[in-house]
Amino acid sequence: MASVRLLPDNRSVPVNTIFCIGRNYAKHAAELGNAVEETPVVFLKPVSALIGEDRAIELPSFSNTIHHEAELVVLLGRGGKDIPREDAPGCVRGYGIGLDLTARDTQDALKAKGLPWTIAKGFDTSACLSAFVPKEALPDPRTLRFTLDVNGERRQTGDTAMMLFPVDVLIAYLSTVFTLSEGDLIFTGTPEGVAPIARGDVLSLHLMDTVSAQFLVR
Repeated sequence: MASVRLLPDNRSVPVNTIFCIGRNYAKHAAELGNAVEETPVVFLKPVSALIGEDRAIELPSFSNTIHHEAELVVLLGRGGKDIPREDAPGCVRGYGIGLDLTARDTQDALKAKGLPWTIAKGFDTSACLSAFVPKEALPDPRTLRFTLDVNGERRQTGDTAMMLFPVDVLIAYLSTVFTLSEGDLIFTGTPEGVAPIARGDVLSLHLMDTVSAQFLVR
């Protein structure tokens, strides 16, 4: 069973479902020519896509353009159905920093045909994660900053104050469609600055001063 690490004791937490949010930063939507929607754009990744720092990113053979997307990731400690927004913060167990890797050429081709683009988002090693810190270490998810450097060059800078749908709204909304569970992950969306990665690249992620992660592409 896939799992993530929860600091400070590196406790292993089994992962249930990986929810992902698209177009949650207006500038990122604009850079890809996408409209901003009135409700969150939701897709899923299989747990087989999940890796930690102990594994390298493996580029899939079917794509020539893999983009990085750095994101705040939420780990749920409890779930439920139709969770009120005011109760949503109590569902959070921890926060981490991750990469939602996207086979952009594949995604664009499938979207042009009106077909689902799961393979563009769910391939092996497409969900890269740091360890998680307890939510008490980051008490206000609306004021978090995170960064991604590729080979020492800053590529993305995120500020959760710029989210179109903040964490509590995402949890409440997801629970109207799905029954959420302990161990669910929510990739909350990426800011502008997405770009291709290549073999040999080193991707370094930082979430405030609390947690970081580094991944090699091969």
